Amino acid sequence: MTKTILIVEDEQAIRDMIKMLLEQHQYHILEAKNYAEAIKQSQLANFHLVLLDWMLPGGSGIDFIKQLRKQDQNQHIPVIMLTARQHEDDQITGLNSGADDYITKPFSNKELIARINAILRRTYPENSNIIEFNNLKIDTQSHRIIANNQEIELAPTEYKLLSFFMSKPERVFTRDQLIDHIWGQDTYIDDRTIDVHIGRLRKQLEKSGHDQFIQTVRGSGYRFSVKI
Repeated sequence: MTKTILIVEDEQAIRDMIKMLLEQHQYHILEAKNYAEAIKQSQLANFHLVLLDWMLPGGSGIDFIKQLRKQDQNQHIPVIMLTARQHEDDQITGLNSGADDYITKPFSNKELIARINAILRRTYPENSNIIEFNNLKIDTQSHRIIANNQEIELAPTEYKLLSFFMSKPERVFTRDQLIDHIWGQDTYIDDRTIDVHIGRLRKQLEKSGHDQFIQTVRGSGYRFSVKI
């Protein structure tokens, strides 16, 4: 399964260089050039590791780590800090804030790849593509959904919704946020379209009793929760 890495770096030249390096090693890349974009990515996107600069427009890498660790679905996402701050006290601060590794600039490309690979091997076992709650299982690699040991066929949009929900349990998403994730930010989709697809998804999960996990939060949107 291809791993996704979020690069949070305000200098485009550095961001582009890291992106090119990682894509050469078959990683999928997401980018954020400031604190606000990094927070938005953490709320909407799925990723396996963060490469994080310390100084960012609008905030700091340390603040971002603290916010990341408050998000249930991202508490254990590994973070490698890439920063020009070389003082030992800065490294201690970064690691104590929740970073998993700390690399100072300029860095060796070989060292960066080696550290990324090492952290990903430790963090994600081979079956990490499986997400499961209460006998509802989704294999994000094969796109198979199993409910009570029976395979369920979903249309592509309903699959994307279920995969997104299950990867971020207990988080409430507005209709606009769901539209951005499923169709993209540049596409106009009526809010009611989301309601139609949610209804179809629930219908498909009804036989196994898992439809109740797709919950409506009045005045806000929808969430996936096993807390009935």
